[in-house]
Amino acid sequence: MATTSASIEVPASADRVWELIGGFDSLPDWLPYITVSTLSDGGRVRTLTNEDGGTIVERLEAFSSRERSYSYSIARAPFPVTGYLSTLTVHETPGAGVTRVEWSGTFTPDGVSEAEAVELFHGIYTDGLSALKQSLAAS
Repeated sequence: MATTSASIEVPASADRVWELIGGFDSLPDWLPYITVSTLSDGGRVRTLTNEDGGTIVERLEAFSSRERSYSYSIARAPFPVTGYLSTLTVHETPGAGVTRVEWSGTFTPDGVSEAEAVELFHGIYTDGLSALKQSLAAS
């Protein structure tokens, strides 16, 4: 099983960051390449549509507002992995208005090398966190 993670510090309170990203249906609010998110199964499944019209179906596996964290698995996606589980966490840091956000995942490569799968998801996490920082700066 492969793992990767990325983190970023953003100049905002943990509460403000969690308000933006803590909803399982909130990806279109801060991640530009996800244009639509539709919830089903009582809010536990999201169907994401990317800017190219492709879809990804993800299932909420764990959620904690108190810990400002949620984990999800991929039910269907065009990614070369199986057994994908990812966690997005907002960490309050000591100091004035700086918060660390971490996005991590575990998965088994399928048809590609471990290095290629890690590079793919590390890029997704890094780009996504950069977009989050830009969204926070714009609001």
